[in-house]
Amino acid sequence: MKKILPYFKPYIWQFIVLLVMVYLMVAATLALPDYMASIINKGIVGGDMSQVWNYGRNMLLVALGAAAASVIVGWFASRISAGFSRDIRAALFTKVESFSLHEFNAFSTASLITRSTNDVQQIQMVLAMLLRMALMGPFMGVWAVIKAYHDAPSMTWLMALAIGILIVVIGVLFKIAIPRFKLLQKLVDKVNLVSREILTGLRVIRAFNRERAEEKKFDGANLELTKVTLFVNRLMVIMFPMMMLIMNLTTLGIVWYGAHQIDMGNLQIGQMLAFMQYAMQAIFAFLMITMIFIMVPRAAVSIERISEVISTTVAIKDPKKPADASKVRAGRVEFDDVTFSYAGADEPVLHDISFTALPGQTTAFVGSTGSGKSTLINLIPRFYDVTKGSIKIDGIDVRDMRMEDLYSKIGYVPQQGVLFSGTVESNLKYGAPHASDGDVKWAAEIAQAKEFIERLDGQYQGAIAQGGTNVSGGQKQRLSIARAIIRKPALFIFDDSFSALDFATDAKLRHALTAATDNTTVLIVAQRISTIMNADKIIVLDEGRIVGQGTHEELMGSCPVYREIATSQLSEEELTHRATRQPRHIPTEAPV
Repeated sequence: MKKILPYFKPYIWQFIVLLVMVYLMVAATLALPDYMASIINKGIVGGDMSQVWNYGRNMLLVALGAAAASVIVGWFASRISAGFSRDIRAALFTKVESFSLHEFNAFSTASLITRSTNDVQQIQMVLAMLLRMALMGPFMGVWAVIKAYHDAPSMTWLMALAIGILIVVIGVLFKIAIPRFKLLQKLVDKVNLVSREILTGLRVIRAFNRERAEEKKFDGANLELTKVTLFVNRLMVIMFPMMMLIMNLTTLGIVWYGAHQIDMGNLQIGQMLAFMQYAMQAIFAFLMITMIFIMVPRAAVSIERISEVISTTVAIKDPKKPADASKVRAGRVEFDDVTFSYAGADEPVLHDISFTALPGQTTAFVGSTGSGKSTLINLIPRFYDVTKGSIKIDGIDVRDMRMEDLYSKIGYVPQQGVLFSGTVESNLKYGAPHASDGDVKWAAEIAQAKEFIERLDGQYQGAIAQGGTNVSGGQKQRLSIARAIIRKPALFIFDDSFSALDFATDAKLRHALTAATDNTTVLIVAQRISTIMNADKIIVLDEGRIVGQGTHEELMGSCPVYREIATSQLSEEELTHRATRQPRHIPTEAPV
């Protein structure tokens, strides 16, 4: 809660105005029964209607004032709640953007989406009701009780009895409902998680004919949420008729007891009717507060879930005194005795990794599945921080650089190419918004994407669906590679980024990339030996340790692990004779 409250500060002045309007609205509303009582008690004296018209005019003005104040209260309540929710949503999104992979692993994607949408919506709805009703409730309740006591002290016990019964009923219902409210948001998370998983893996589900099984999984989560929702709603259905019954019985009690008091001359009719209205307003005020408390537990859960994200300590931060990133130009990468362990892991994933990747050279990483190749690559852009040792670019530790400066020096292509909804051009310019059209075409040509782009409707203005679902896996990878090339960074990182390419396209792309990155450091993670056999340095990983470094020829003679991987993929002839055919045209520099 403490993490959420500061976002309310910009709305303090609006809240004060709303508070004044609430006070005026309550004052106007509670003035009407007094006017009515005066008219009834005094009556028409000597046929003079002027007093009645005066009271009537005053009642009309007061009613119009109350209506105007109510409109202003509603406007400010909506404005404050919507603005506050917008700020919370923005803060939540900004916080998630700052997460490293450590923090992402603590929250599921479905849960983060639910917290950013459903939970924020719950807070907005409850805040709007709090500002409209909960503020008015205490004002109206206390004031109505005071005025009712002033008009008919002997009947106040009826009001106290009614409110006491309401408190008992609502207390019992709340004790049953609050645990269900907490469970409700978790079940919404679960439904979102199952839905996202099914929609993401729809093609696999169909391929394995698992539609029925996934339907049962979704039905199970959906049914569980439905049961809890129905239970909570049934409690509400029980509560409101009981409240109305108590209100009606209170009215009946007031009329019955008040009639006796009038008969004995202790009370006037106008006073009884005014007392009845004050009693109803006091009970109604209590009901308004109760309605808020019905929703507050669910909103409290939402606040707790949002606070959990906002208060999460980000493990990877910018240094207080960042190094001068302008010195990073060549892109020389040094791993010095690097060891890395995932949070909570018993054993390190990487052990004592040391090597140097030089500008103008290609350094490749190869190893069996789970050997730590991708983990090693992810340490350079600080998706994780090293447990021991250091990683330097041009002599500067990556932990001493601002994240923004570090990322600006890296052209990163992940294992799974990610595209965003928009056009081909907007995706290629994603990391270089001010790139020229010539740069875009140059990068596409290097990545061997130019040919298929020019076949698209609209070519570079052709539409790309969310996630790149309207292009093939190989096309997606080539566009991702072009997006990195257009940045012209000091360091390229390719995390198994050629896996979806056919051998001919792979060879052409590597030749073009070698010529275009002549003075740049290139790091490649690959499963295919053919992709990396021409690299200047190949680093072989096995169970998180370096077991070999050198060229292809050197490793074939000195590293059994590399030789085993190579011979399992290529024949002896392919291993001893490198491909020498060059593509027809290799663009060596970006157009001016």
